[in-house]
Parts: sequence; structure tokens; C-alpha cells
Amino acid sequence: MTMTTPAGHSPEQQSFYDAVGGAPTFARLVERFYEGVAEDPLLRPMYPEEDLTGAKHRLETFLAQYWGGPKTYGAERGHPRLRIRHAPFPVSPSARDAWLRHMRVAVDELELAPLHEQTLWDYLERAAHSMLNTVDGGEAPAAGQQVPDRLA
Repeated sequence: MTMTTPAGHSPEQQSFYDAVGGAPTFARLVERFYEGVAEDPLLRPMYPEEDLTGAKHRLETFLAQYWGGPKTYGAERGHPRLRIRHAPFPVSPSARDAWLRHMRVAVDELELAPLHEQTLWDYLERAAHSMLNTVDGGEAPAAGQQVPDRLA
């Protein structure tokens, strides 16, 4: 049996983005995450901006788009290509673990429903592991290179 709306159309499936609260949820996640990053001696040097505003915007728009929200990230920066964008930074096991520690705090503070929390965390963990590009104390593959604003 297919459910229909009063106009006779099948309802669209709700995106994860909408299911967890949309823009306010992702804004809280990113804000809390960067509070931790701002104080982290390993991660903070990877962010050249003094106030982290640009980094916050990029992460928030990326996550929103990934989870079914507005396509702002793609419009502003093109395809995510996360590994290429992170190549100038030494993403070692220690950096990954620090990133995950701050993200864990941020995710926990959202108090999402268990299934939503696990879905989000599973993705964040996989993404963090996939960004590894050096060993602890090692240099990034593209050390010293400019981070691209937009990739063709």
C-alpha cells in the first residue's frame, strides 16, 4: 500500500539532515567541535584562520550537503574530494584520534536518537580513518602546498 499526500502525491522520504533537526543541529555540532579544536595543540596549527570562521562554514556546509541539506558546499567549493583537500595537512593517527575526540564530545552533546547518533558517528569515524596520510611525526603528502578553494 502506498501512502499519498492529500494532493495524491507520494510523500518524499525525509533526509537525515531534516530528521536530526537540520541547520541548527549541524551548526551546534560544528560549533562545539571547533571549541575543542581551538584548544588542541595538535590540531589548531592546521587551521590558519585566527577565528576558525571559514573552517566552521566549510565543515557545516559539507555535512549539511552530505546528509541531504542545502547544496551550498558544492556551489561554493565544487566536489568535496576530501583526501585531496586534506593532503597539505599531516593527518596522522594522533591527529585523527584528536579529531575524533572533539567530534565525539560534539556528537554526544547533540543528544540525538540512538539510531541517528550511531549513523552519524559511523560516518565520522570512517571519514576520519580515510583521511590518514602520514605516520605520527610524518610530513603530509603535499606539505607546504596551498589548500584549493575549488577543484575542477
